[in-house]
Amino acid sequence: MEDYLIGIGKRLKEIRKKSALTIHEVAGRAGVSNGLISRIENGRTIPSLPVLIELIHSLDTDVTYFFEGVKNIKNAKFIHLKKEDYQKIEKEDRSETKGFNYYHIFSKSINSIGFEAVILEVEPDSKREKVITDAWEFKYIIKGSVTYIIDDAEVVVNEGDSLCFNGRLPHVPENRTTENCVMLVLYFYSESNS
Repeated sequence: MEDYLIGIGKRLKEIRKKSALTIHEVAGRAGVSNGLISRIENGRTIPSLPVLIELIHSLDTDVTYFFEGVKNIKNAKFIHLKKEDYQKIEKEDRSETKGFNYYHIFSKSINSIGFEAVILEVEPDSKREKVITDAWEFKYIIKGSVTYIIDDAEVVVNEGDSLCFNGRLPHVPENRTTENCVMLVLYFYSESNS
């Protein structure tokens, strides 16, 4: 089961969109909040098992079909992803954000710790509200500079710098420069967060 955890949100969104259901409709059927559905779909939290079962039922599908589409890399000797195979993913509602481009690199659960790696490109004048993630987040700035607002604190993170924080604190990166900022982002989820 652990190998599937990170792909659940992606699969939930895929089936919901194929079924032409809104987040509000799925949330209502499952008895959870719109915000929880959004956080699950965008890889910001992992649902508990009872919530996951309710979500699968709310999509009018069965558990077997749901998990058929979740990538499983169990027993692999290694994982090699070429740059051109990185998938662009949506972690936020595009109508509420501007200038945030995420590229999925890798995800895996190891001993009840979910792990996800993405490349995030933050464009100048990007816009987004603060978000909360049920994970510890590690950022390594590959190129450029960004100002991270974490709760009520601000820190400028430059090329070559790293930053780690509890994603449960409301946070957002702001690119106040004239060049794109590119960073490696690692999310560490624990089963106790679900």
